[in-house]
Amino acid sequence: MRIVLTGGGTGGHIFPLVAVARQIRKIAKERGIETIEFLYIGPAFDSKSEEIFKHEEIQTKYVLTGKLRRYYSSLNIVDMIKIPIGILQAAWALFKFMPEVIFSKGGYGSFPAMFVSWIYQIPVRVVHESDVVPGIANKITSHFATRIGVAFKETALRFPLKKVAVVGIPTREDLCNQDKATASKFFNISSNRQVLLVMGGSQGAETINNAILALLPTLLLKYEIIHLCGEKNYESVKQNSDPILVDQSGDHYHLYPFLTEEMKFAYTLADIIVSRSGASTIFESAACQKPSILIPLKSSAQDHQRQNAYVYAKSGGAIVIEEDNLTPQILLKRISDVLDNEETRNKMSTNAAAFTKRNSAELMAREILTLLGVL
Repeated sequence: MRIVLTGGGTGGHIFPLVAVARQIRKIAKERGIETIEFLYIGPAFDSKSEEIFKHEEIQTKYVLTGKLRRYYSSLNIVDMIKIPIGILQAAWALFKFMPEVIFSKGGYGSFPAMFVSWIYQIPVRVVHESDVVPGIANKITSHFATRIGVAFKETALRFPLKKVAVVGIPTREDLCNQDKATASKFFNISSNRQVLLVMGGSQGAETINNAILALLPTLLLKYEIIHLCGEKNYESVKQNSDPILVDQSGDHYHLYPFLTEEMKFAYTLADIIVSRSGASTIFESAACQKPSILIPLKSSAQDHQRQNAYVYAKSGGAIVIEEDNLTPQILLKRISDVLDNEETRNKMSTNAAAFTKRNSAELMAREILTLLGVL
């Protein structure tokens, strides 16, 4: 059995693809199918992501990809050249591999492989949309998709109803509820303080980083902080935080560019999460029943982060702070409102748990295997 995986270029696409691949292998093995080949076709990731694919025994074929923008940008000219080249590269890769199914996580990076899969009439073409407002690539590829899974129920009406199902976002089975002692040892945490997890997505978030740095002396009086600042921001954040950590308060500040498999330890320990509002982050936080403070990226395509954030906030699992309204004082107040009030914290955790679908990866895997006639 040969399966192609494709998607955009961030961690928000990598981990759902990995989660579904793991479930496909697990379910297929229960049916006596031992040999499954996976091939990822899409844009190149960073070295950490490459390690993940190798660990999961997923082959890779990187192709050029270009964004399909709805606004004027000089980059449109460059990307219009990249897109046809990427399609030709995907055509060759798919011709050599010729899978029975292609699973797309969406994003501009998925378009070449999905487009060619339609030309080749690959038997099963499954698309997943994470955001409330579908991306351009998924809007196009939905027309020739066999099935479409969406994360938010509000998204279902934007696709052909006979193809669509609300499934949440595939997350790894081991993402939450790890052994706390093991998780604490990983971060070298020995206190009983509450834990604040700060993250800005795989690319980091300078606005959030700056607010946390401004609050660092105050926050470190009470909390442990796990701060995922993004690889490109790591050196500057470290340079600015080091002078603040001149005493033992530095023992309570844990700075990383990002985490991959180790995210399970961060989610396990977190009492509250401050983050952007990418769909994967929202559903992972909800799956782990963690209260969130969401700060949407105001320049996100089609304003999708803002819409994701407010849909989730309606559930009661999160608080939204608009980026233009973000100040250190406002952020500190929101953090304190949650961490200093057990009733509020428990209520947000309960609401988060009710919002998510913990078996999304299994649902997607079973649908793919059913379409293949395995189930």
